Amino acid sequence: MRGESFLSIERLRCWRPCKRSRWRALKSRLLAASLTCTVLAVFVVTQDLIHGTMHFPLLWDSSSPPRQVTVLIWYEPFGKRRRLGDCHILFNVSGCQLTTNRSMYQEADAIIFHHRDIGDYNDFPLRRYSSQKWIWMNFESPSHSNWLRSFGGIFNWTMSYRVDSDIFIPYGYLYSRKRAKIVLPRKRKLLAWVISNWSEDHDRVQYYNQLRNYIDIDVYGRFGMDLKDDNIIKTVSEYKFYLAFENSLHTDYITEKLWRNAFKSSAVPIVMGPSRYNYEMFIPRNSFIHVDDFSSPRKLAMYLKFLDKNTHLYRSYFTWKKRYDVHVTSFWDEHYCTACETVKSAGNQFRTVSDLAGWFES
Repeated sequence: MRGESFLSIERLRCWRPCKRSRWRALKSRLLAASLTCTVLAVFVVTQDLIHGTMHFPLLWDSSSPPRQVTVLIWYEPFGKRRRLGDCHILFNVSGCQLTTNRSMYQEADAIIFHHRDIGDYNDFPLRRYSSQKWIWMNFESPSHSNWLRSFGGIFNWTMSYRVDSDIFIPYGYLYSRKRAKIVLPRKRKLLAWVISNWSEDHDRVQYYNQLRNYIDIDVYGRFGMDLKDDNIIKTVSEYKFYLAFENSLHTDYITEKLWRNAFKSSAVPIVMGPSRYNYEMFIPRNSFIHVDDFSSPRKLAMYLKFLDKNTHLYRSYFTWKKRYDVHVTSFWDEHYCTACETVKSAGNQFRTVSDLAGWFES
């Protein structure tokens, strides 16, 4: 793992503006210079850090007294009512009051608006108080996010899977653990894919239609076989490889298809999404196979068959397991509690997102 650079996130905690010059010290492929200077407690594993030459800014003043913060969830995601979790019990985050009671909007420190549930402005609070954070929350890709151009200048914070969000929450991440042996479940099958949203217009379906001409692919989900015990991990764990194909291709859009379906199942992910460069911000370069690594689906199929016969080379894709484990983000308590803790740390700092569409679609 020497020389690797990727984001290994221990805790998603704090927000504060950063100085770009301090982040330019990181390797260029971390895209530090392009960040909007929103910093969460992100730990970057690099060769420099291993040798103790990398220094990170202090993200918050630990001597500051804790304060109570009220976060109002204006729309419960996708209209599903659910019991709100206790941030202290779940994540050891104290001083957070989560509520869906809209009558509390005047006293709320922050209001979270889930993009997919926004109807029209008539349903919004009458005004945004100067000290309030109006947080635009969205974990869908731009391809599945309508009306983005209607929301310029309304929100002063963003929360999404994008690294340059004010509150950055990926679908998953690697975190450090004590060195361990690589233990893999027994693999009796070759290649699996779980898909629920099938469209012949999608790049991933078109690629699959070509790939299946050269290698057998077991398809599960709405358009395939039933999952074993209705469990993705149980099903995919029997396979050596997994097609972690995203439904659309956008910056930082790397979903549970990688973190849960592949990594948690100890299957080598074959990814289709953003560029390899982008994936390597989050995971080691030798932990996955990108479709762009091959000039054609036929060449990819040939390589997978080669790995199937070469146990030593196949196992090398799991070297990361010696030092890291996988966290799959929990929807939605983890998002709410992270937002609450971030609001506590940020104080009165905020910015207005004047061109939401321009940023999110970039």
